[in-house]
Amino acid sequence: MRRVLVQLASPGGLAERRAGWVLTITRWTSGAIFVGFGAGKFVNHASEASSFLAYGLPWPSLFTDAIGALELAGGVLLVLGLATRPVALALAGDMIGAIVVSGILRDEEISLTLAPALLVATTALVLLGPGRLSLDTELSARRSRARRPTARLAASPGDR
Repeated sequence: MRRVLVQLASPGGLAERRAGWVLTITRWTSGAIFVGFGAGKFVNHASEASSFLAYGLPWPSLFTDAIGALELAGGVLLVLGLATRPVALALAGDMIGAIVVSGILRDEEISLTLAPALLVATTALVLLGPGRLSLDTELSARRSRARRPTARLAASPGDR
């Protein structure tokens, strides 16, 4: 279990490679989309809660707030590249729910087109990491520098 948690916390080996830019663009794009849809759940709360009621979800207003908060906060964290892997995992679960509840069961086009694309993007971020220009990569580099042993200077004869 500890190994899985360490893996989820690490930025990933592609962060410094050219492929890291693809992950960065994927992270920024999907993050921006999640921010837009999350904010929409608060701006158009009554309409969104009505949809959640039609899906048969319990406590539609509370559910709308919870999903809105997940998408809004998760999208911001993806854009920043902070806690990318666990956030992407949570958002992937959100997309699975959207695909099943409003896509497959209600045949809503956006949940059968955009949600699967976001599921692929978030799954890639979980598996491969945040790419370049992420706070995860910067924090990992700082931790690595802090853990390096510093070379001890030998005492000179005058210090004795």
